[in-house]
Amino acid sequence: MKKWYEHRLVAIVWAALRIWLGFQWLEAGWHKLGAFDAAGFLNGAIEKAGGEFPAVQGWYAGFLETAVLPNVKIINILIPWGEILVGIGLIVGALTLPALIAGAFMNLNFLMAGTVSTNPILLTAAIILLFVIKGTAYYGIDRFLVPATINNFQDKGIFKKIRGAAAH
Repeated sequence: MKKWYEHRLVAIVWAALRIWLGFQWLEAGWHKLGAFDAAGFLNGAIEKAGGEFPAVQGWYAGFLETAVLPNVKIINILIPWGEILVGIGLIVGALTLPALIAGAFMNLNFLMAGTVSTNPILLTAAIILLFVIKGTAYYGIDRFLVPATINNFQDKGIFKKIRGAAAH
């Protein structure tokens, strides 16, 4: 039996939210292509870890300073392309689950780096869509891609069909 949030009419709402979120990510990544340099942002986040009321946790600033900042050239590629791919995935509804997880992870990292902006709104939208993932994927490529992929894996014995409560 389908739950209320999996119904095809309610799925229109989830699809609209998913597409809106996808455009937010696509636009954010598109503007960063070519001339993006995260070094200033990272140094600013590290500086926010000091003072009487730090906006960034010390452990996270340490992580940024020791692991991320030395690899800023890779980060300068990963962030814009990650945002663009998340956006495209959400807009067309392909690989929706990984796109939502990746987007939420990026929002969480931006928040931990002390940047509020639209991140709480985007993170909340991603979490809502993760909770209603079946309804979210109803209108999109995943509706056809995911069942076919799972059936293909079951045919190859990768995922075994479990029948009955006593099956192990």
